[in-house]
Amino acid sequence: MDNSRKIRVAIAGGTGYTGGELFRILLNHPDVEIVAATTTSSEGTPVASVHRDLIGETDLCFGKELNDPDVIFLCLGHGISRQFVDTHDIKPECRIIDLGNDFRLDGNYAGREFVYGLCESAREDIRKAHDVANPGCFATAIQLATLPLAAAGLINDEIHVTAITGSTGAGKKPGETTHFSYRSDNISIYKLFTHQHLAEIKQNLAAVRLSSATTKTPAFASLRHPLAGGGMSSPSSDNSLTATREWEAKVNFVPMRGDFARGIFASVYTRAVEGMTEADYRKVFEDYYAASPFVFHSNEGISMKEVVNTNKGLVHVELHDGYVHIASAIDNLVKGAAGQAVQNMNLMFGLAEDTGLRLKPSAF
Repeated sequence: MDNSRKIRVAIAGGTGYTGGELFRILLNHPDVEIVAATTTSSEGTPVASVHRDLIGETDLCFGKELNDPDVIFLCLGHGISRQFVDTHDIKPECRIIDLGNDFRLDGNYAGREFVYGLCESAREDIRKAHDVANPGCFATAIQLATLPLAAAGLINDEIHVTAITGSTGAGKKPGETTHFSYRSDNISIYKLFTHQHLAEIKQNLAAVRLSSATTKTPAFASLRHPLAGGGMSSPSSDNSLTATREWEAKVNFVPMRGDFARGIFASVYTRAVEGMTEADYRKVFEDYYAASPFVFHSNEGISMKEVVNTNKGLVHVELHDGYVHIASAIDNLVKGAAGQAVQNMNLMFGLAEDTGLRLKPSAF
């Protein structure tokens, strides 16, 4: 691409909450020009009439034409992205970043190879990628709490997760559980142990563990698991790579609906490895995220409002009675969707990873 001109961006399906966030971020991105916004329901309608906070910010209208973009962001809802690729004449050189779940588990489609776009686990792969499958919001929050453990070979028991999300996580289309009278002053569980993000969490944690095992010995591989009869399996030992390839995280996930608009707060714990101190675990997280511009370990407890409206992820680690507990917080629409997608775009086009993503947090 000619670095002297801006990246031509098209947003497909930009009438929802995630699409709105993409407009807000990209309209202020110094290296981007939004050349098209397509929709099947609002053709001819000004973007600012749908996302009214953008009044005075853009004269762009929704239409049908893609207008020869360099990259398309697909905000189409789950199961629709493949249809879009099939039914639109997208030039081979045009890149795609899909914010649905169509390509997260199997990235091979229509001659394209979608890389799983969790920057904190695949930064270098994303730099070289032509197309990217953006992770799910819950999947992002949970993996930020578990990636350092997987990379260090420190997961050898079930992972227990309870995570709560805001009402925007359900999308813009009204439903029985999105009415104010249901959501206000209320918390509820849904998709118990069956949430659709579980598959991508397990798949990527296994990939991270295998990648770390084949490139280096985890720093704490020789320590013992408290329930194990022997030492932890070190990826450098005999038969260990075979075992690592067959490893799959067992994740017990309780998703919850909260009575707030945006954000995800996850409580994650698993059995600790014998010999590991709280300081050891904190160092694992600090080292893993040392190069990340957005994810930080806090030595003090965290709250969700510290990340809302930003592309940040915060984690906090504690050790209690043989269990390691990790709290994780993100904004479901930014780090969990639109912000992560722009972070992926920055990497793909050789920009600084945080370009256009230094967003103002809401402290209260």
